[in-house]
Amino acid sequence: MAYKTILVHVDESPHARARILLAGELALQDGAHVIGAAATGVSRFLYQNEIVDEQDPNLARHLDVLRERANRALADFRPQLHAIGVHDVEERILDDEAGAGLSLLARHADLVLVSQPDIRQRGSAGDFPAEVLTEAGCAVLVVPNAARTDGAISVNSSGVATPGAPLPGREVLIAWNASKQAARAVREALPLLRRAERVTVAIFDADLHPAAFGEEPGADLLAWLARQGVQATVALRQTARQGLLKRPGDVGEALLGLAEELGCDLMVLGAYGHSRVRETLLGGVTRRVLESMGLPLLMAH
Repeated sequence: MAYKTILVHVDESPHARARILLAGELALQDGAHVIGAAATGVSRFLYQNEIVDEQDPNLARHLDVLRERANRALADFRPQLHAIGVHDVEERILDDEAGAGLSLLARHADLVLVSQPDIRQRGSAGDFPAEVLTEAGCAVLVVPNAARTDGAISVNSSGVATPGAPLPGREVLIAWNASKQAARAVREALPLLRRAERVTVAIFDADLHPAAFGEEPGADLLAWLARQGVQATVALRQTARQGLLKRPGDVGEALLGLAEELGCDLMVLGAYGHSRVRETLLGGVTRRVLESMGLPLLMAH
């Protein structure tokens, strides 16, 4: 298993460069094809349902402006990838809203890269990563807004990347709760896990779910990973019990704290929620990690 088709969201935000850089570095590992997609922001359903008159000159001018903006966003996409030695690239302009258009295109990709949601934004902008996560059908790599924008990979005069460059995801933390979402996230992360220098399986409050974790929490997952060529260790932790009912504490905060403690540069997390975007983004551990993350987050739903 390898990421042979990597899709990256491209827009005019200051975070786009970090997304493109990470997509390129991942592509170098497996010789992947990279697709940069910029959306106009006009829903495709307007066209399909014939709600708008495409002959309307005012609409035509508006669409031209939106497409020019998408073209501007893509202007640095190809040069940025060429600069780090990635030449198998493709540009797409999507006449659609960003979340819907990217999700549809992602169904023909192995991995899609988006940025961490901006908690200052409300509505569709803030919900965008969750929409892609629930609708794309492939793994989603969420890039933190604080990610670096300068390359760690050097390229020679012929445009070939130097061997031995640092691999993304050298220290990986798997957030494991024995759910089907977590299991899928681990499977989707295998190309990265196999290259990692250290993989830690984090299990919180295992005593609350003995049926799910069994007598030795994490043992079956470690055995499965080993058969996949991944050596890992388990970190058992317990959150502070709160209130009279001794309910578990904030697992999302605890996960982020453990990732920082171990020096991890990637977290693997199964996402929770229903198809409704707001429920997914605003729910529990997923929301906490998305809002406060300082490292890339590979997620599957």
